[in-house]
Amino acid sequence: MTKPKVFVTRIIPDAGIDMVLDYCDAAVWQEELPPPRSELISNVKGIDGLLCLLTDQIDAELMEAAGSGLKVISNHAVGFDNVDVAEATRRRIPVGNTPGVLTDTTADFAFALLMAAARRVVEADRYTRAGRWKTWGPKVLLGQDVSGATLGIIGFGRIGKGMAKRAAGFDMRVLFYDPFCSDDPYAQEIGAKSVDLETVLSQADFISVHTPLLDDTHHLINDEAFDRMKQTAILINTSRGPVVDPDALYRALTGGSIAAAALDVTDPEPIPKDSPLLTLENLIIAPHIASGSVATRDKMATMAAANLIAGLKGERLPYCVNPEVYNQS
Repeated sequence: MTKPKVFVTRIIPDAGIDMVLDYCDAAVWQEELPPPRSELISNVKGIDGLLCLLTDQIDAELMEAAGSGLKVISNHAVGFDNVDVAEATRRRIPVGNTPGVLTDTTADFAFALLMAAARRVVEADRYTRAGRWKTWGPKVLLGQDVSGATLGIIGFGRIGKGMAKRAAGFDMRVLFYDPFCSDDPYAQEIGAKSVDLETVLSQADFISVHTPLLDDTHHLINDEAFDRMKQTAILINTSRGPVVDPDALYRALTGGSIAAAALDVTDPEPIPKDSPLLTLENLIIAPHIASGSVATRDKMATMAAANLIAGLKGERLPYCVNPEVYNQS
């Protein structure tokens, strides 16, 4: 029996790729960087299934290049803004993602960034390695307390709730802003309070962003937002880079509008080597690794593989973004 032909746009963990290779005739992009657009278009011609990443733009042009035999698009990610889902639905192609799996892992990392920025851990490491540590000093690298501080959360979805749960262990006061989730039983259970965005910005010692990237959240954190924050505030972003205006962030960090920031995502991504943000001591930037634990990435890979294989078999995807495709006549 001929195996279905698929293209995998990057090497994923063995737990998933082994499933794909066992069931499919798979071409796997071997480079560290994602395939250039021309290569992506070339490699999808005639495929039955596609397993892709957030770095791959899956639009009408690509689906047309793949041809009428394309049965499934499996995105190795929770988000799917890289896929034109409406176009896929129009073509009756189910789109899969990997929801839920990275909630705790990402919340862990967001809180790690909060702690690192508060206590200036990265600065301290650089200070030591540069040979500047001569003796103990009462004013050396003073940070901010986390216990008892106020955490403001923008976006109270699964990861936002996870952040609130961790904050409760540090006796933090938790405020959150989410226009779609103002009356949440879990918030009441842990004592988190729903407030407007202005209150989060003006009262929080730490502001952690967990909102999806939408038209009205693009550059949500801008000059005006920074002006409303405390001068001692610390911003954490593990959502999407464009939620924070990078130029406004630079002005806020250099002008004293806020004390520090810690990012796992940037705008653009990856951040350019000549970005002025990279010159700042009061900014931590990680390379989009919030979900980067072995267990989580293995689970993501197996979920993406399961979606791909189900679609190739003509079965319902276990994790489907556009289930309405199954109701089309």
